[in-house]
Amino acid sequence: MGRLNAGDWAMAALEALAEGGLAAVAVEPVAVRLGTTKGSFYWHFANRRALVEAALARWEAGTEEIIAGLLEIPDPVLRMRTLLESAFGDPVDSKIAFQLVSAADDPLAAETARRVSARRLEFMAATLEEAGQPPDLARGRAVAGYSVYLGMAALHRVGAVDEPIGAFMDLALSEMGLTS
Repeated sequence: MGRLNAGDWAMAALEALAEGGLAAVAVEPVAVRLGTTKGSFYWHFANRRALVEAALARWEAGTEEIIAGLLEIPDPVLRMRTLLESAFGDPVDSKIAFQLVSAADDPLAAETARRVSARRLEFMAATLEEAGQPPDLARGRAVAGYSVYLGMAALHRVGAVDEPIGAFMDLALSEMGLTS
């Protein structure tokens, strides 16, 4: 690996968070993950909290990047299907979301999870409204769909289900009132 930058550290911190929660975002283990020393860390960050902040900012920015790409899809049903395919096909994001919701005692984790979840729900509800659903129903169905996503992440985490998260995508679309 070439010279590391703050973004490399943030991405490695997100991977650690996905695997082991907020406590797993520690300087030495992340340095090992990157194949470097913790001295490299201090070129980019003042402390662990700054690394956590950068990682969470990266995760939040990723949500905005995905939404921007989805807005290029004119058909709201295809847009929602594409969103669910992407979300259910990305086990790392669901693990991060689950870990942050689980770490809600930490104010930074809780606030980031709240903002990202609110943004995702807003986007999903707007897409369902565009597909012809009334606002209250669209909001309820967006919450139900996002809950399936987070619930599947939780069930996978504890080993209660073996099916891939994506196996439930068509059911989630149907429950949101969309048919393919």
